[in-house]
Amino acid sequence: MNPPYGSWVEISTAALEGNARAIRAAVPGKRVIAIVKSDAYGHGIETAMEAFCRAGVDAFAVVYPAEAYRVRKAAGDRAKLILVLGGALPEETPELMRQDVTTVVADAAQAKAFSEAAKAAGGKLRVHVKLDTGMGRLGFLMPRDLPDAVSVAGMDGLELEGICAHFAMVEPVSHPQKAKKQMEKFFEAADAIEKAAGKKLLKHVSSSRASLVTPEYDLDAIRPGIVLYGYGAHAAFGRYATRPAMQWKARVVQVRDVPEGTGVGYYGAYVAKRATKIAVASAGYADGYNRHLGNRGDVLVGGQRKPVAGRVSMNWICIDLGPESDVKPGDEVVLLGAQGEESVWAGELAEHCGTIAYEILTGISKHLPRIPV
Repeated sequence: MNPPYGSWVEISTAALEGNARAIRAAVPGKRVIAIVKSDAYGHGIETAMEAFCRAGVDAFAVVYPAEAYRVRKAAGDRAKLILVLGGALPEETPELMRQDVTTVVADAAQAKAFSEAAKAAGGKLRVHVKLDTGMGRLGFLMPRDLPDAVSVAGMDGLELEGICAHFAMVEPVSHPQKAKKQMEKFFEAADAIEKAAGKKLLKHVSSSRASLVTPEYDLDAIRPGIVLYGYGAHAAFGRYATRPAMQWKARVVQVRDVPEGTGVGYYGAYVAKRATKIAVASAGYADGYNRHLGNRGDVLVGGQRKPVAGRVSMNWICIDLGPESDVKPGDEVVLLGAQGEESVWAGELAEHCGTIAYEILTGISKHLPRIPV
C-alpha cells in the first residue's frame, strides 16, 4: 500500500451490503430509502451505491442535487427513487427533471417557484411534501401551514408523490410522547394531503433510531442513515444489527528510543514516565484526526492498543509504544478499525472528542483515498 497521502481509508463492501440486507429483512413490505448524503457519511457515494444496489436497495436520499447526480451516475436505472432532502433550488429544476431526481418542497413559496420552473421547462418535477411536525427545522409547520401543504397537490408542473417528516427525538421509554405527538400531527396532515391529491402517497418519517425501536412508525418506507454504516445498531439493541464498514490506517514513519522525562510534541504536552519507544505515524488533524485525541486516544499497532502521546500535529501523531515494542517503520497503524483482537471504532473516538460518531466519520478528510476492500 503506497497511497498518495500518509493515511488511507478502507471500506468493506461486504459490511455495507450486509448492513443493507439486514435492514431490508427487518422491514418486509416496506421500502428502504438509503441515506447516502455527505459522501455516504464519508464512505464514498460510488462505493456505497454499488453495495446497496447489490443488496436490492433501489431508493436513495441526499441533501444536494450534486450528490443526487452522483447517485444517478453510479446506480443508473437501478435507482428508482433519488430524493433531495432539502437543498435544491428552483433554478435547478430542469436538470432535476432530466436526471429523474425528486426533491422535497418545504414551504409555499418554494413550491410555487418549483412549479413555475417546471412549467417553463415543459414537464413535471417529482416532489415530496416536507412537514415540520416538531423538528423545528425544514418544512411546512404543522398544523399552521397545512393549507399551504395541501395546495401543493394542485400545483401545475409538480407531480406530488410523497409526504415526509423527521423526528426530533425517539425515546420510546423515557419520552414516548415526543414521537407520538409528532406522528399525530403527521397523520392528520397526510390524510388531508392525500385527499387533495386523490391518491395514495409514499409516507416516510423514520430514520435510523426510529427504524430500530418503533416499528409502528415504519409507514410506507424508512430512511436509515448511520446504521447502514455500522453505528447505532448492535446485536443487543433493536430489530437488526449492523457492523462498521470503515477502517482508517496510517504508517509508522519513525521509531526512536527516548529517556524518562522526554517531552513529546508541541509544548511537551506528553512526558515519558520511563524510558520508552516513541513512534511517529503519518496522520494528523489535516487528515481529520481530531486534536482532542491528543493524550486521550488510542491507536492499534503491532496488534496492541497504544496511547497517542502529546498533541496531534497537522500531519503527525506520536505513539508511546512502551520499552519492549518491536514495531518498526513501515508498520501499519489503525486509527479507526480493528487489528488482531483489538478495535477502536468511531463511537470511542467520539467520546474522547465530546462529539458523535457521525462527526468522526464525516470529518475524515476527503483528500484521503477511499479504497473498497
